Amino acid sequence: MSTFSDLLHAKGYLILDGAMGTQLFDAGLTAGDAPELWNLEHPDRVSDIHRSYVAAGSDIVLSNTFGGNRHRLKLHDLQGRVAEINAAGVRCARVAADEGDRPVLVAGSMGPTGELIEPLGALSEADTEAAFAEQAEALEAGGADLIWIETLSDLPAVEAALRGARRATDLPVVATLSFDTAGRTMMGLTGTEAGRRLSELGIDGIGANCGANLADTEAAVADIRTAAGDMPVASKANAGIPVWKGADLSYDGTPEVLAAHACRARDAGASLIGACCGSTPAHISMMADVLAGRVPAPDIGPPEGTRVDESAIDPDHHRSGRRSGRRRRT
Repeated sequence: MSTFSDLLHAKGYLILDGAMGTQLFDAGLTAGDAPELWNLEHPDRVSDIHRSYVAAGSDIVLSNTFGGNRHRLKLHDLQGRVAEINAAGVRCARVAADEGDRPVLVAGSMGPTGELIEPLGALSEADTEAAFAEQAEALEAGGADLIWIETLSDLPAVEAALRGARRATDLPVVATLSFDTAGRTMMGLTGTEAGRRLSELGIDGIGANCGANLADTEAAVADIRTAAGDMPVASKANAGIPVWKGADLSYDGTPEVLAAHACRARDAGASLIGACCGSTPAHISMMADVLAGRVPAPDIGPPEGTRVDESAIDPDHHRSGRRSGRRRRT
């Protein structure tokens, strides 16, 4: 199996996967249930989603473990099953990755704890680090090739996650933050600040994912690239703007829109390119084909920075594809 650095060096850029949550809802997941539990209860369905992204051209697939830390799993009374759930999530992805005739890596996904760190919240940095170390250890045990920290918004949480991952494993670590408030994260962090600080810590990749719109994500990627030097930069934007249509949350970004975005992201220096909420294998396939030069790049210009109604933003990243009776907070 190729290592992360070897594969990136050989190809120059790597195609990431797309959304997991909306694909799980299409496969039968009910709003309010824990997506991560499907790694144990419906592993074939989870593996099929990974297979669809591998077939679309993904070089890296992220495990269905976004909410697999003890604090997030506690919402479903699953905090005692961290090791079991995370190892199973990687195995579901590993099956799909290893079936093909080309190298495909599995990244162990680690999302937010859902709690703020002191003094803004009740969670200490030590507790945060321990939770991420526990999850990272389970992801490595399941067979992950690298750790992928995603959708965080403040440096203390990212640094705690990085320390936890490094404490528990020797795997490469990539971290992406969500830029969704006038080009900053929810906690006010800029791409420049994130790129500078995380590159100083020797992380293996930095980038942007999720977010409110493509314009903010693209701006953050460019800022991170400038600040991070030669560090691999990741772009995993949402499929356009999220819009409620009745009880369903959909996104207005077509595969052509995301393919044009992928070209701009690569031009801005991103070498790890995929998509996030609302995206599908069709989006990833179009992005892969355009970046490889198999089809012409769509003639779609860059988007304007658009402030969107916060009620339309998925409050729990790719966990919630339909509106529920209450909003969960990250």
